[in-house]
Amino acid sequence: MKRILITNDDGVQSPGLLALKQALAPLADITIFAPDRNWSAAGHTKTMHKPLRVSQVTLADGTPAFATTGAPSDCVSLALLGLIPQPPDLVVSGINQGANMGHDITYSGTVAGAMEAVVAGLPAISVSVEWSEAIDYGPAAEATAKLVRQVFARGLPVNSFLNVNAPALPRDAIRGLRRTRLGRRVYRDKLIERHDPRGRPYYWIGGDPPGGIPDEAGDTDIGALALGFISVTPLTMDMTDQGLLAALAAWQM
Repeated sequence: MKRILITNDDGVQSPGLLALKQALAPLADITIFAPDRNWSAAGHTKTMHKPLRVSQVTLADGTPAFATTGAPSDCVSLALLGLIPQPPDLVVSGINQGANMGHDITYSGTVAGAMEAVVAGLPAISVSVEWSEAIDYGPAAEATAKLVRQVFARGLPVNSFLNVNAPALPRDAIRGLRRTRLGRRVYRDKLIERHDPRGRPYYWIGGDPPGGIPDEAGDTDIGALALGFISVTPLTMDMTDQGLLAALAAWQM
């Protein structure tokens, strides 16, 4: 039977992780190795300046899991370096509370979990759902199970992984899965200055939730979600700009 390693960035007790585990359990032996707290927006972190601790915990449905003080990428690294008995055939990271589309992938701890697997030579999938007051993880979990079957049957290219995002819609309003490319996020960050009881300033990076460049055709992840589709975006760790690489030949360097 195949083996799947599940991680996330919302913490080991996140309901999204539990929904993912329950959807994938019929397909493979599952090992869970996740952070012991929220690491949202941690990016592709590698903890090297302090020790990491690992403990065994139990999920809400009684499933045993490993929890660590490290980031999502640390979780994958620790597991693959020998802290689980057998190496996985696939790593799945999620399900995240909040979409990870466009430029979000550079910030996302969820996506970083998948990236760390790819660095180690394993296929991976990262999964997220748009934020809402009452998130239904079911459609994203079911879509991931469908994709896992395909990955087991067909494989993924070396250096590549899938980034999945589901809209915050009722199950019967979701129109299916759509292949997409990355869209372009529009961030509305602003600096918030406050003062502590001693009058010293401190700062929050706040602002409204991000938007995105409209895409009426739905070819991007942002556009697909706006049309009610679950987006499936293939990503590669080779971030070389081939067009600019060719253009550099004309530079006087």
